[in-house]
Amino acid sequence: MSQVPAATRTLKVLRFLAEQPGPVPLERIARACDLPRSTAYHLLGAMVAEGFVVHLADERRYGLGVAAFEVGSGYVRQGALARIARRPLADLVDEVGQSAHLAVAHGRDVLYVVEERAPGRPPLVTDVGVRLPAHLTASGRAILAALPAAQVRALFPDREAFVDRHGTGPRTLTALREVLSATRRRGWAEEDGEVTPGLASVAAPVLDHNDHPVAGLAVTYPTEPGLSPLADPAALAAAVRRTASLLTRRLR
Repeated sequence: MSQVPAATRTLKVLRFLAEQPGPVPLERIARACDLPRSTAYHLLGAMVAEGFVVHLADERRYGLGVAAFEVGSGYVRQGALARIARRPLADLVDEVGQSAHLAVAHGRDVLYVVEERAPGRPPLVTDVGVRLPAHLTASGRAILAALPAAQVRALFPDREAFVDRHGTGPRTLTALREVLSATRRRGWAEEDGEVTPGLASVAAPVLDHNDHPVAGLAVTYPTEPGLSPLADPAALAAAVRRTASLLTRRLR
């Protein structure tokens, strides 16, 4: 038996929530983790205070919080994903002649873990280690579009969760849902000038064996005439999707 029962209970709750497609009621958590209802309630309260769990009060449900996503992205950063992505990203850059990067979820942000720059292309803000708002970036939108709707709501519970860089992009959950719905219909994510004016990106998700998005793969290209021959977003997206599918197969 564990010598630290509180820690064991906490980890059991986190593991259970991580296995669910969306936030769940208190009673289900208590039953699945074999906890008294009062114990589960107080334990979840402490986890909410630390950011590992979010409480959707109007639905009376609990889901993973931002801190849990940060722990998960830390595992991805230290694991095999960055290593197996470097060669395919370099091949993608050679194919399309534009810069490419790989980002993982980090709470409501994305964190860039791999970048391959194309020669002669404009400098980007997506250096390795940089964090940007997920709802503004193509890679972040690719990840969010592959998450359950309830989990997206848990990440963006109110207007305070939305920030902007240049006065564009979704500022409410309703607006974000419209963007993500369009992403799913199209089959790839896009942004145009919402991160850097004059630059646009297309992206696709990299999925694990549970079809959970572990990363977003994106290509960024200039949209201002004169910087380079104008790119075809659909053609770039097709190349990005092929590379993302390759990484998904290798990750699995």
